[in-house]
Amino acid sequence: MERRNHRPLASRKAPKELGYQQPSTFASVTANSPAIAVMTDLRQVTAATIDAETTLSDATRAMMARGVRLLLVVAADQSVLGLITARDTQGERPMQWLHNRGGKHADLRVRDLMISTQNIDVLDIKDVLHAEVGHIVASLKAWGRQHALVVEQDAVNGVTRIRGIFSATQIGRQLGVPVLPFDVAVTFADIERALVD
Repeated sequence: MERRNHRPLASRKAPKELGYQQPSTFASVTANSPAIAVMTDLRQVTAATIDAETTLSDATRAMMARGVRLLLVVAADQSVLGLITARDTQGERPMQWLHNRGGKHADLRVRDLMISTQNIDVLDIKDVLHAEVGHIVASLKAWGRQHALVVEQDAVNGVTRIRGIFSATQIGRQLGVPVLPFDVAVTFADIERALVD
C-alpha cells in the first residue's frame, strides 16, 4: 500500500459573529412526493428499542428521551418481539387492562400492552419505493394507526428486517400540519387538508 504524505489543511480565525448550522431533519413534502421522503430509514437512524420487561412509565420516559412515539420491543438476541406506542403507554389501554385484570399501574410492563409481531401490518420496501406520500397517508388512515413499519428481505440470508418507520406525526411536520398525538381522526383530517392545499 502506498504511503501518502498528508499535509494539514489551512485554517483561519473564526469571525467575531459566528453562528452554527441547525439540522433540517424534515424536508417539506406534498401528496405527490416520494413516500421514502417521509420514512425514518433505519439504515440512517438507530431504531428506538426497549425490553419487554420494562415498566410502562420507563417506556414513556424512553420515548420522550428519544423524541419518538414508538419503540420496537426486542429480545436479548435483538429479534423484534413487537412494538409499543405512546397510545399504548399513556392512552386508555393501560386503564382498560387494569380494569379487566386488576393490579397497579406501576406493575404494568411493556409485554402487557405491546403489539406482538404477528399482529403488526407491515409494508414492503419494494412497494414503498414506488409509492407517494398520499399512499402512506391513505394506508395509515385505513388502518386507523399513526405508524407503519416497512420491511425488507435480506438478499443474502433471506431474513426479513424492519427497514423503516412511517409516522403520522413526522408526515404532519413535513407537511407543516400540527398533529395531535392521540386523536387519529383529527390528525388524518388535518393531514388530508394539507395534502389538498
